[in-house]
Amino acid sequence: MSAGLDGTGLSGATEAVLIREAKRGDFDAFEELVRRYQERIYSLGLRMTKHPQDAEDVLQETFLRAFEHLSTFREESSFATWLFRIAMNTALMKLRQERTAPVYSLDQPGQDLDLSEIPSDVRDWAPNAEEMVEAEEMRQLLEEAIDELPEIYRAVFILRDVEGLPAKEVAEILDLSVPAVKSRLLRARLFLRERLSRVLAA
Repeated sequence: MSAGLDGTGLSGATEAVLIREAKRGDFDAFEELVRRYQERIYSLGLRMTKHPQDAEDVLQETFLRAFEHLSTFREESSFATWLFRIAMNTALMKLRQERTAPVYSLDQPGQDLDLSEIPSDVRDWAPNAEEMVEAEEMRQLLEEAIDELPEIYRAVFILRDVEGLPAKEVAEILDLSVPAVKSRLLRARLFLRERLSRVLAA
């Protein structure tokens, strides 16, 4: 452990300090980074793979790869962006290996939407989602609808609307342009609204 950090000071250390010390070989500092992000990484893995055990695998493999390649993190992007990119790639790789559902390439042509075709009164999903998940029944319906999203749209929706990452960071994580992120996010929101409207109207 670095002389500048002791066990009691880890929880109050800035992320930049933890990364610096972890790069120097301080495993306690890396464990603190794991503690700060493990719930979000597990949640992402669960939403992408739909299976708790697969989500655990994504969690473990993500932090193992992060630890192995920490020296390559140059802080040109945020640590969260770098970590989420590892996690998303890990989740998508697991889906491809298991072939439990149709898996789409993130770069598959013809999947994006011309934003000029969409009415201007389509609002952000997030405020509506917040209102709907107040009831447990509605939360369950939303989770089921998210599970039905194709991976190329689910990935964008989870990162942007669930994790709240800026579109620019989502684009960096998924190797997409910002317009492509907005296009896929819009498709995801419209898909979810259609699914929920159908259920509620039944």
